[in-house]
Amino acid sequence: MIVGEAPGASEDRVGLPFVGAAGKVLDRLLEGIQLSRPEVYITNVLKCRPPGNRDPLPEEAQACLPYLREQFRLIRPRAVIILGRHALERMLPGVGSISAVHGRIFERSGVAFMPCYHPAAALHNGSLLRDLEQDFQRVRAHLDALRQPAAGSSNAPGGDRTLPPGPVQLPLI
Repeated sequence: MIVGEAPGASEDRVGLPFVGAAGKVLDRLLEGIQLSRPEVYITNVLKCRPPGNRDPLPEEAQACLPYLREQFRLIRPRAVIILGRHALERMLPGVGSISAVHGRIFERSGVAFMPCYHPAAALHNGSLLRDLEQDFQRVRAHLDALRQPAAGSSNAPGGDRTLPPGPVQLPLI
């Protein structure tokens, strides 16, 4: 599962997530780890575009939370890529900034969460594309480890941790 921030103008026109320029970057990242869109459920924290494409307000994210909870209940993901700081703030509040935690795996209730920069950020700052590519390679390694018989925890080295109990806006199944 991939969770972004909110629809943009292209997404509003088409009615699907990540179909604009950022979506093209996401498609390349997925191809780089041998995944395609039909293999991944893609959604956003917000279900509609904020006016003027401004940053989402906390109350807007809170209003959309029941929909995201239901998506989690139906999809039952084992791994979730969180794209961008706004999605990170809503899904894993308090873990740190996106620049500090991107590429790390956080586990909660049997689900692995990996924060990554938003593909749109790489369009504005080309140097982030390499970080995104490396983070997606880490996703691939984690997915491969999930297919192996359970012999312990995640095979990803250092920096990974289980989230402590505490306020989480998204109760997982």
